[in-house]
Amino acid sequence: MLQTNAIARENHRAYASGGDFCRIFDQQMKQLYLLGLLLTAEPAKAEQCFVSGLADCADGKPVFKEWARSWARRTIVQNAIRLMAPKPEYPNRISAVPDRRIRDGSIRDWEGSLHLDALVELPDFDRCVFVMTVLEKYSVHECSLLLGCSRHDVMSARERAFGHLAGKLGGRPAAEFLQPLEAA
Repeated sequence: MLQTNAIARENHRAYASGGDFCRIFDQQMKQLYLLGLLLTAEPAKAEQCFVSGLADCADGKPVFKEWARSWARRTIVQNAIRLMAPKPEYPNRISAVPDRRIRDGSIRDWEGSLHLDALVELPDFDRCVFVMTVLEKYSVHECSLLLGCSRHDVMSARERAFGHLAGKLGGRPAAEFLQPLEAA
């Protein structure tokens, strides 16, 4: 009986608690909000992803402590997908991309806001694919599963996103675009 209780206590310590997730969301507030903002392109929706992500993590399934930070990021991604429901755009379908710029005062403090503007100009699906596969380093397969589309759709969207961003950089290397975003 004592051995069973000791094992149960040890297993309990291996999992992240609600308090652990609260600390992660507090310590990484800027990065998690930015992730939501990059995915949704709207400050209010990014806030919604952040708040829902915190609630989902704190009340959700047990997760190993070592995985808690990546689980928090994944929860933001899943909430953004649920909120946005991005769908692939096909060449024969004309799509109006709204002229979006991040003008919210809380964003201006971030280095590289011009980079953010270039990214949010992308159609929702292309932007989500870019953020997931390039910035978050999800595999094409994992991205296609989360977005409910084919791997071909993901690869095409990533290619379009790189083309758009390359045009915005005026021939400068893509690494120049990613540095300010990764530093946030």
